[in-house]
Amino acid sequence: MPDIAQWRGWQWQGGDSARDLQDSVMTAQPLQPGDVLVRNAAIGLNPVDWKVLESQVGLVPGVDGAGTVVAVASDVDPAWLGARVAYHQSLRRNGSFAEYTPVAAQVLMRVPEAMDFASAAAFPCPALTAWQAITKLPLLPGAEVLIAGAGGSVGHFLVQLAHVRGFVVTTLSHPRHWDRLKALGAKRCVEDTEHNAEPRYFAAIDAVGPQHAASLADALLANGHLVCIQGRVEQWPCSPFGRAISLHEVALGALHTYGSAQQWQALTRQGEQLLAQLADGRLQSETLLQFPYEQLPRELQALQYRNFSGKQIIVL
Repeated sequence: MPDIAQWRGWQWQGGDSARDLQDSVMTAQPLQPGDVLVRNAAIGLNPVDWKVLESQVGLVPGVDGAGTVVAVASDVDPAWLGARVAYHQSLRRNGSFAEYTPVAAQVLMRVPEAMDFASAAAFPCPALTAWQAITKLPLLPGAEVLIAGAGGSVGHFLVQLAHVRGFVVTTLSHPRHWDRLKALGAKRCVEDTEHNAEPRYFAAIDAVGPQHAASLADALLANGHLVCIQGRVEQWPCSPFGRAISLHEVALGALHTYGSAQQWQALTRQGEQLLAQLADGRLQSETLLQFPYEQLPRELQALQYRNFSGKQIIVL
């Protein structure tokens, strides 16, 4: 460990809103086996950060960060020292809302030299979630796919990934997002699904919520796919031997709890490829909205009542 005894972190001890996060002094602990210590340069804010606060009592929240590895555990390759990295942190550990974060080395993704840390911190949760969602679908170029809640961060990447795979993309979102989504590859943008219309979609990917996801089942063709990102559809939305759809859920947290080293290696390798595409312009990032560390609680609360476009980044 370098000579770092303490650092600042936003800790959750309960309260009525995200603005009740406490700017606390954290005491450094010996690194656990397999861990590294990252000096955060930027923190990405995500909806999950405020949605799970009640389960974070005593912890530093935050799943996304980017910075420099400043220490490694004895069993970790010392080549990580000094590396520029981005990461997605487990919700069961102290997170990215701090000057330093201990992270499992297996979740690290190297950041291209051409990319700034703010852009890297905006990447992990939304882009890797989008990747997991799109890979639930069999590759079928020309098939029509509906992406609901496409105006958010996950949808921003989903539209691009679906378009690259040859899917014909329709998005469901507020009209203020349409110009951006069409520029990313959406062929068609709508504000509401066509009720009572004939089914037309090979797949629907929903980033709104379980009830909304279930409501899209009637828009699917036979043997279609319904992917729910925000929560899960608890009750099967179609009658037996009807559409015969496949139902999918998406959760990065599953890998933190049940994932193998091989699965993490595959995900971080893909993440690094996507970061490279962001760096060279083949993949487009959201507009970044950057704020100082002291404004983190305010911006997290603003995200809960989101009525803006762009990705909030806290810069240290």
